[in-house]
Amino acid sequence: MSTATIHWISGPVLRAIASDSFHIHEAVQVGNKGLLGEVVRLKALADGRQEITVQLFEDTTGLRPGDLLQGQGAALSVRLGPGLLGQIFDGLLRPLSGGEERNFLAPGIYPFPDQHFPFYPLVAKGAVLKGGEPFAAVRLAAAESTGNDNLTQLCLVPPHLQGTVIAIAEAGRYSDRESVCTLEESNGQTHTLAMSHNWPVRTPRPVAERLTIGPPLLTGQRILDCLFPVARGGKATVPGGFGTGKTVLLETIAKWCNADVIIYLGCGERGNEMAGVLDEFPHLEDPRTGRPLMERMVVIANTSNMPVAAREASIYTGVTVAEYFRDQGLHVALMADSTSRWAEALREVSGRLGELPGEGGYPAYLSTRLADFYERAARVQTLSGKGGSVTLIGAVSPPSSDFSEPVTTHTKRYVRNFWALDRKRAHARFYPAIDPLTSYSEDATLLASWWHARGNPNWAEQRRRFLTILEEQSRLERMAMILGKDALPPQQQLVLLAATLINEGFLRQSAFAAKDRFASPQKQNRMMTILDRFVDLAQQAIADGMSIEQIRNLPLLRRIQRMGEEIGEEELELFTQLEEAMEKALHQAQPRLP
Repeated sequence: MSTATIHWISGPVLRAIASDSFHIHEAVQVGNKGLLGEVVRLKALADGRQEITVQLFEDTTGLRPGDLLQGQGAALSVRLGPGLLGQIFDGLLRPLSGGEERNFLAPGIYPFPDQHFPFYPLVAKGAVLKGGEPFAAVRLAAAESTGNDNLTQLCLVPPHLQGTVIAIAEAGRYSDRESVCTLEESNGQTHTLAMSHNWPVRTPRPVAERLTIGPPLLTGQRILDCLFPVARGGKATVPGGFGTGKTVLLETIAKWCNADVIIYLGCGERGNEMAGVLDEFPHLEDPRTGRPLMERMVVIANTSNMPVAAREASIYTGVTVAEYFRDQGLHVALMADSTSRWAEALREVSGRLGELPGEGGYPAYLSTRLADFYERAARVQTLSGKGGSVTLIGAVSPPSSDFSEPVTTHTKRYVRNFWALDRKRAHARFYPAIDPLTSYSEDATLLASWWHARGNPNWAEQRRRFLTILEEQSRLERMAMILGKDALPPQQQLVLLAATLINEGFLRQSAFAAKDRFASPQKQNRMMTILDRFVDLAQQAIADGMSIEQIRNLPLLRRIQRMGEEIGEEELELFTQLEEAMEKALHQAQPRLP
């Protein structure tokens, strides 16, 4: 191993004189405790030696010039295997739920505790395997306790290896680090495989083909699924100031979305927020199976009081874990909360390195790093021929809700979906507090055919109409502040009434109402159709002489406004009754007197 001697330290950054050669992004162990770090800069000295700059992912208290560091000969990597699901890790994928014998996270690199799993080989001796192909299946602990055979995970050949199977273990219970398969390459070189393997976090895992976006990632939140949908393999950002509900929205999406695996990454958030997440998620019930939601989740917690450089690495750790499950043919959703805190870590380390600051004090390469992260979202054909996807949803915390600040503006360049949280809506207890006038979705046009196939051929037109009404409402409300609402023509007053129904009856959802906290595509379609039909009938009624006051005073409006909370998923036939009552009420109302 290469060695070097420290001669300068500043916070999480140190410089050392190397006696051997190092490589950029090489992992190193520093000092007697073996603190984990990464080489970020190389410089040739006049005497022929090499100076390396290292960012440390741990507290540097106690280090001093003269201490030694050792290179690991490989890039910063994490171990991927069957022991990930249902666990809580730090930003370097070290377990935080390691048992009662360890109450604090010890410094340095230390191995995972050995875990044993039932092993079932999928290939026989003599089989030819390529990188990324499965050679065995592992039955997870939850499968053993419940008898659910679907709770299994594949053991994959690392993407850079291929060869002929010359030995494979029989079915049985083995450690995830134990050799269970041996491959022989054409040149005679052999490689032993375990259930898990290492992968560098900054290197995207290879795929056979990147595919066009697929069906939507359903969240159960009507304003997202119907107005601003994101596709599987898509990229979305949730910008919002303090108190607008970013964390709550991401937690809701994590619980209700139709992804197979959820990666929740708390990147630089406050310790009390992450403590709430870690306390709540293990007790949540998976709506799809009735089992604990944590059985298909991985939580990565790197709070603001943890070493700042580890926060910068945590976002790559999270997406690497997501790609690992994607390569098994699964659909993965990663929620990063928040990328602003990650960017602040970049800024602090950049300052320690003495780099010239860019806009807002952030390094000039902020945009490039954001692109590197978001471009790892994709729907793909894996090396084994399966289909999988990684959907990235990153929260942004702009100071004072200023969406013109650098992290927000650069993020907008690389995402296709922008879900802007509005402070006024949040303070009015409107949930989700997404501003329909500032938000947008570039996936919506491509997803219209999916909604058409689900029984709503008018979905695209209804979505466009809703957004037009909401935009017109903003203009008319400014006019009404000058003239008064009663001075507006009946058709414009109807626009305001329709916008109120869309906001209150469709876009607002009650997280405390069992019937309203989640809405299936079928329910969303019926609600959109009823509101769209109401606008048509009300416009015709006004044209036939009905007054806007008569329409506004119809008892039926309350039922329309509360239909999300009062009609459950098992009662969709009630929407037909509501629509019939609406048709009758608007046709039977008396026209106004001349």
